[in-house]
Amino acid sequence: MALRLQQRRGPGDSTLYTPAGDGPFPGILLLHGSEGGWAGWVDCAAALFAAEGFTACAFRYSRAGNFWNAGDIVDVDLDATEAVLSALRELEMIGPGLGLYGVSRGGEHALLLTSLLAGENSAALPDAVAVHTPADVVVSAFRAAWRRQGEAFEPWDPGALAWRWRGSSEGILPGSKIPIEDYEGPLYLSHGEQDKTWSVEMTRRLEARLKKAGRTPEVHYYSDQGHWFAGDAINLHFERVADFFRRHLAGG
Repeated sequence: MALRLQQRRGPGDSTLYTPAGDGPFPGILLLHGSEGGWAGWVDCAAALFAAEGFTACAFRYSRAGNFWNAGDIVDVDLDATEAVLSALRELEMIGPGLGLYGVSRGGEHALLLTSLLAGENSAALPDAVAVHTPADVVVSAFRAAWRRQGEAFEPWDPGALAWRWRGSSEGILPGSKIPIEDYEGPLYLSHGEQDKTWSVEMTRRLEARLKKAGRTPEVHYYSDQGHWFAGDAINLHFERVADFFRRHLAGG
């Protein structure tokens, strides 16, 4: 049986994937990692969520990326992501809730932005947040040239900053803890225990901090998986994340 999905232009540099029809459907904003917005992963993931009944927005936030090169995660303006969240809330095809999902640097992005929005009690605050292989602290810049030039991958550049908020990087410098415990909404964390890029201990520390603060995150560890999935585990992951968002955005 054919499954009909629709692709639409989204706010900012984003693309919307929806089930056929006008909705409304619960929404998810997806944030890519250092592979960049044009690598295809974030759009593929958005299509999978659309097939599960969501309006999924694939947002390309990295700087100067294109079809041939990943963009840099340098001085990325988190206010722009906030603006996309706000714009999505105004769309008639999205409702009743709006979630945020990120992987790797996108997971860091999602946790950091959510904590900042929670600190300001912003109307753009997502209703539920899910992240896979996130960092528990702010990480410095990623430059795509490291990969293109065949150099060894470095997870951060001490001489450059990844994120900006309200025109400044003050308070979100590399090494700063991400205070996600300030967020009172539903939170999903997952990590591969064989991850050689971001240690699984990052998510273990997040889980411990959240529980100490009285939060009850949903947490999944994959004993035989690395930074991304190999084999059928990816299907279980998307089933779990879709179920998380369905319960917390659509009450299903």
